[in-house]
Amino acid sequence: MFFATNNAIYTVDNNGDGEPTQIYEGIDHQEHGTMVSLSNGQAVATALSNGTLLILSEDNEKRIPTGIEDPIASLLVVREDPLTLLIGTDEGAYVYRLIAEEGPAERVKSFDELECRKDWYTPWGGPPAVRTLAKTKDGFCYADIHVGSIMRSPDEGISWEPVTPDLNKDVHQVATCPADDNQVFANTANGVYVSTDRGNSWINRIEGLPVRYGTAIAVDPADPNLMIATVQKGPRGGGAWLCRSENGGATWTELNDQFTESTDRIRTGYIAFTSDGTAWAVIGKTLYIGKNQATDWRPFWTAPEDDGDYPFQTLAA
Repeated sequence: MFFATNNAIYTVDNNGDGEPTQIYEGIDHQEHGTMVSLSNGQAVATALSNGTLLILSEDNEKRIPTGIEDPIASLLVVREDPLTLLIGTDEGAYVYRLIAEEGPAERVKSFDELECRKDWYTPWGGPPAVRTLAKTKDGFCYADIHVGSIMRSPDEGISWEPVTPDLNKDVHQVATCPADDNQVFANTANGVYVSTDRGNSWINRIEGLPVRYGTAIAVDPADPNLMIATVQKGPRGGGAWLCRSENGGATWTELNDQFTESTDRIRTGYIAFTSDGTAWAVIGKTLYIGKNQATDWRPFWTAPEDDGDYPFQTLAA
């Protein structure tokens, strides 16, 4: 598992054994953003502000120019041989497809031509973004539009269509589960939605959530019924909670009583499950680890005091 702070990137064993190892330092938090894990957690790719992908392992570093000028908001590994990624942008909501050996990235025409694109927006009046991307084992890809619901592709990001629009269109993260290609999960401004038919229909799963404004969601890779999600009082925070469900989101239980510090907000990208079922969450300035199906939580690593109020950038499992 990998995590990034404002000025460094670290790796740690998926099960939390041992101390984190810093694999990149001196990075400006304005220089990098989203990250995605590669090769079963042996490497990580992060997008730099100049459109370059930085691929890191403990003993290697590689840079791949994408040719993308817009800020990169999301990454998804479609396949690793050859390394192929989908790249979603901020400030316009475009999707690019990059085959690393061939480069540069090519903008996906079918995504540009979506009729619903004209209805995408942001609350503050700026251009929309492809905020997160997710993929099933059999090649269905999903892109959440902030703001504009979820788009899906049945062919690894080549052709696109909107999912059935019976979920809240203000989506903050979309997720899938390797154990069930038919299920799709979304955390939205109106809580969690779950689809059991690849996005043809949705159920709003909010029972037990203390508030509805959702920011992040993560699903156990071996069990689509086990998930964690974050909610907060509004877009600017004002109080946030990490919640757990073991029944596909039908009911939720708050976990905040296990944390040693309170938190004003929990951002998208701040929670994850690793491949062995270990759960992770950033609460305040501390990275927590969740064992026993995300029921038992303890502090794992705390950022240095001089890293500011929000020192973490993102997790990549």
